[in-house]
Amino acid sequence: MTSPAIAVPYSELASPEARAFFPKMLAEGAKAPPITAPIAESRAFYDRMNSDRVARMRKLYPVAIRPETIAGVRTQVVLPADGVAPANRHRVLVNLHGGAFLWGAGSGGLVESIPIASVGRIEVITVDYRQGPEHTFPAASDDVEAVYRALLKQYRPQDIGIYGCSAGGILTAESVARLIRDKVPVPGAIGTFCGSLLDLTGDSSWVAPLLNGQGVPAHRLGFWDLPYFRGADPRDPMVQPGLSSTLLARFPPTLLITGTRDMAMSSEVRSQALLQQAGVEAELHVWEGMWHSFFSDPELPESRQAYQTIAGFFARHLGRRDTDRGHSVPDRKP
Repeated sequence: MTSPAIAVPYSELASPEARAFFPKMLAEGAKAPPITAPIAESRAFYDRMNSDRVARMRKLYPVAIRPETIAGVRTQVVLPADGVAPANRHRVLVNLHGGAFLWGAGSGGLVESIPIASVGRIEVITVDYRQGPEHTFPAASDDVEAVYRALLKQYRPQDIGIYGCSAGGILTAESVARLIRDKVPVPGAIGTFCGSLLDLTGDSSWVAPLLNGQGVPAHRLGFWDLPYFRGADPRDPMVQPGLSSTLLARFPPTLLITGTRDMAMSSEVRSQALLQQAGVEAELHVWEGMWHSFFSDPELPESRQAYQTIAGFFARHLGRRDTDRGHSVPDRKP
């Protein structure tokens, strides 16, 4: 379908802060290197952007951060400055950062972890999993499973949550699929934000670039444009768990977050429908006027709403399900 050129104003239903910020977001995004740029250039660009966000977040959401190696994988442990809430002393969240499976390690993971640790008063461990182009699928899933198995020595599975945004949302779903395949107890709840159970297809993959001033995409970005998935089978449910209803039936409660200007919105909407069809409790939140990974900028009211939604979801679901039948868990270390 084609249409004459039109001008689409930014949504009047978004917050005044978002309406003011939207042009700045577009201007900053226009400076980003293309996906084909040398990896060092892309990583430097996004690290500068995310480091600035981290500095802004730490003023709003005080936390303590320490590096830690878990099962041979580099991680950062983020703790709320005012202490972990009594209800969360035996709970932990695992964050899987975004970044097209190319960048986002370090500062990107902190952007996704700091506000959740602070708002939820819970420990968050962000994982610096292996990425492309140096590594290919399933290296990241291997790393997440290794960290998760190590955490099972301290926590019951129903007391662990996993979440991520964009590539991290996709990896969250892939990691749960791996745990099911390997007969490892699944976490108590997960969050897949701006990326979920399927490739980035559907209406939003075409419409979002138009709404974000990028014009008609000559080619919509999908999994197989990313070096990390080089050689992977598109039909493999370890890559796209949404292809297997049998697999999805064993997923834990899932929170899905997106925005009306997010290229991944269609993937999120379809993923939620597939989870519900499989009998899984799946909660979808769509923010009007919001773009891909909108809550990476902490000053927006919509971002604050997202943090509350994420923290509240895990508070309700962690510890609720008996996911560790027959799985012996020692007392947690102090």
